[in-house]
Amino acid sequence: MKFGIIGTNWITDRLLAAAKEHPEFSVGAVYSRTEETGRAFAEKHNIEHVYTDMIEMFQSGDIEAVYIASPNAFHAEQSISAMNNGIHVLCEKPAVTSLIEMDQVIKASNDHQTTYMEAMKSTVTPTFLNLKENLAKIGPLRRFVFHYNQYSSRYDKYKDGIIENAFKPELGNGAKTDLGVYCIAPIVHLVGEPKSVLKNTYLLSTGADGQGSMILNYDEFEAVIMYSKISDSHSPNEIQGENGVIEIDKISDPEKIIIKYKDGQTEDISIKHEFNTMYYEVEEFIKCVKNNQIESTINTHEISRSVTKVLTL
Repeated sequence: MKFGIIGTNWITDRLLAAAKEHPEFSVGAVYSRTEETGRAFAEKHNIEHVYTDMIEMFQSGDIEAVYIASPNAFHAEQSISAMNNGIHVLCEKPAVTSLIEMDQVIKASNDHQTTYMEAMKSTVTPTFLNLKENLAKIGPLRRFVFHYNQYSSRYDKYKDGIIENAFKPELGNGAKTDLGVYCIAPIVHLVGEPKSVLKNTYLLSTGADGQGSMILNYDEFEAVIMYSKISDSHSPNEIQGENGVIEIDKISDPEKIIIKYKDGQTEDISIKHEFNTMYYEVEEFIKCVKNNQIESTINTHEISRSVTKVLTL
């Protein structure tokens, strides 16, 4: 399947490194606002066609699908434009910046019968899917404690007065959209939308959130999430139940998951990942396109909508 690329940044480099392991993945074209940037990226990844007109790329016949990794604020418009031209869309998280945008994206996918999937990598991995199957083992749920705190290399530049995209809210960026989404999405995958949400946010001078926390209420249990681009954390994540605790090494890229039962026994429910984490999102997306599914049965449209709802509160 020939992909077009929108977004010539480090996340795209990682996606391409992972996706090259898939026998049906190839890149047919790249779009960039400038010819120079596009050419440099094309040479780096051996891509034949470079476009500075996005619609021209969609209509070129060089691609069947597009991977979108542009700034968050552009995701919806670019996704809809692609689907209007019959191009299937794998879009980086967060899918959109508002619930209205999400509804427009879902409508375009339905109207044009094109596959749309949010590229939430962690929720399609073998280990996370096995977590779903084993969640009931810890009995009645009482609390989730998920966090993603990672001091941004761009924060030092920010403190020196150099404002990069990571701290520009007009591009849809900030700690919650860039990191907090990795905590919100798996909770929604496991237990659905919360009944209510409490939140706390620390805003930087640009208006972008540097860090924050949320408590998601589910009546019988709660989910506490924390996210930051201005501090680090190295603690594991937990799901607490009456019969035990599930310990997760890293919520954005879960590889090691252990159940610690209250009687002292432990059970490793990890599944060895044969590929880089991002491979699995590509595999799921290609399978959907081949099967004429407009959405994944895992990263569904409705789950993306529910995550957007919580993310934009």
